Amino acid sequence: MMRRWITRTLPVLVMGAVLSILAPQAAFAAKPVAPTTPTAVGIDVSWPQCGAALPTSAGFAIIGVNGGVANTWNPCLVDQLAWAKRVTPASSANAVGLYVNTANAAAQASWWPSSNTTKNGTAVVGNPYGSCTRAADYGPACTFVYGYSLAVEDVAQVRSLGIAAEAYRWWLDVETGNTWQSSRQANTAALEGMAVYLGTQVGASVGVYSTGAQWSTIAGTTPSTSALYALPSWLAGSSSEKDARARCGTAAPLTAGGRVAITQFVVRQLDYDIAC
Repeated sequence: MMRRWITRTLPVLVMGAVLSILAPQAAFAAKPVAPTTPTAVGIDVSWPQCGAALPTSAGFAIIGVNGGVANTWNPCLVDQLAWAKRVTPASSANAVGLYVNTANAAAQASWWPSSNTTKNGTAVVGNPYGSCTRAADYGPACTFVYGYSLAVEDVAQVRSLGIAAEAYRWWLDVETGNTWQSSRQANTAALEGMAVYLGTQVGASVGVYSTGAQWSTIAGTTPSTSALYALPSWLAGSSSEKDARARCGTAAPLTAGGRVAITQFVVRQLDYDIAC
């Protein structure tokens, strides 16, 4: 999410410039003690919270699948998912969800498509931009395949751990700290590829997570024809619980066809969430 615990950096291409991003570690030295939270408030955790003290109750929980970037894994996913199921209401629908890192790495990617076939060899279904026909093509057709392939790998990882991927809502974590092209259309295509695979092939519910400013930088205005257009928004950036609750009624969703479903705020280096 927006906050990272880091001990080393990796160079990446972000919006056409070389920057440094924070690389994940399996655990971190400073493990903050979390406050006990009212059950109406949710929490999201991932690799930085491996081994950390976490709340004993929560209204809902969202667990990160990746290890900070899109092609790495959270080593504590199974344990954190088990914790989430213990502390959230058993009778609550969508009490536990998952979130995944997103990117459009283009020339910086360790793998890039040259056809409408994913990295693991499966055919892409429903590419709205036609066919990806050659390597080093970073236009929407191939970036859609790239995003689709990221989601295929995410789901394969989750299922390899014995987790039913279709049983959870998946949130696409969209941040400028990951690798993106300068083309908003191409970035949108990568996100659409992930959303289409998760929604149509896995049968999972999908939403998008970001701040308005980061979404504007990465994806821009989402057309009504996009697979992202009607997805619910999880908005980061609230300054407090009071602010997060207020933004449920005042903040604009990331896409015009969606709605603000969750707002996020930070307490003692942990992410908390309000269901709108």
